[in-house]
Amino acid sequence: MLSEKSVLAIVPNWLGDVAMCTPALRAMHRRFGAFTVAGVPSACDLLEGLPWFRRIVPFPAHAPLSALVRTAIKLRPFARDLTVVFPHSFRAALLARLTGSRRRVGYACNGRTVLLTRAVAFPREEGKRVPIYTAEEYLRLVAKIGCEDDKGGLELHADPVEAGRIRSLFQGGGPRIGIAPGAAFGPSKRWPVERFAAVADALYNDVSAECLLLTGPGEDALRRQFLEAAKNPVVQLDGQGSVGRLKAAISQLDLLIGNDSGPRHVAIAFHVPVLCIMGPTSPLYTHSPYERGRVVRVDVDCGPCQKPVCETDHRCMTRITVETVVETAKDILAIR
Repeated sequence: MLSEKSVLAIVPNWLGDVAMCTPALRAMHRRFGAFTVAGVPSACDLLEGLPWFRRIVPFPAHAPLSALVRTAIKLRPFARDLTVVFPHSFRAALLARLTGSRRRVGYACNGRTVLLTRAVAFPREEGKRVPIYTAEEYLRLVAKIGCEDDKGGLELHADPVEAGRIRSLFQGGGPRIGIAPGAAFGPSKRWPVERFAAVADALYNDVSAECLLLTGPGEDALRRQFLEAAKNPVVQLDGQGSVGRLKAAISQLDLLIGNDSGPRHVAIAFHVPVLCIMGPTSPLYTHSPYERGRVVRVDVDCGPCQKPVCETDHRCMTRITVETVVETAKDILAIR
């Protein structure tokens, strides 16, 4: 371990990116010992229970500059020696600068180089940025400060009591399958919700699957649409969903079926097989050596577009059939 006493990591906002950040955070712990991590509340909730942190400090998302300054003052005692800025935003680098941290390390992008003491270049070929697995991107960043990957992959902690409550919801002996029809990035990432319901029905009929519906904040309409379309019983969580409950639920599954979104990477961290339905995003950013399962996608002339809202006919998703997903799920379950 080095002599730095005040080390801070500012983590990404999106749940999937936070999960993919965990190998780099573990590498930092091995190098520096326990340190402080800061992020939006959902990111902090996702990291809760991991043993690498001295403290976890939440701060509001999309807050005005005055709130950012207050956050920086709060973080200042924990960031004196080093701050690692995992997000790509200008705002995250500004927060690091406002803490007064002596060393500020992050990727060179979005006009923020002046705010960092070490701005790391993205890998490029012929002048163009090369897409790489996001977890590898974060590991390359911390490698610049002497942190080495242990090849252990993504890691999260689920509360065992909450996991036990989730486990008690499954009453049959069939496979426990999570259905995650949402995607916070935008509607372009979402396979039609009625098709998810049709998949759940088919797996209930064919393999006696118990399907657990997983939806998050702001997805009430999506939840209603799924339940209206589903013809067979579906396991549901009581009350409002939380990140802690999401972790506990996914940790108890035999398979997760969902879009290319946060739950996918949570499942990878718990070694749960994933059937990922992928549309507008490049698989190069999320192709994981740690993932068990399959990615279902079709090549289209307009993709991958990386856009949150489809500007054409959403063919990258609508061309993926219910039958394809059902048969792929059965194949995964047969070898799990």
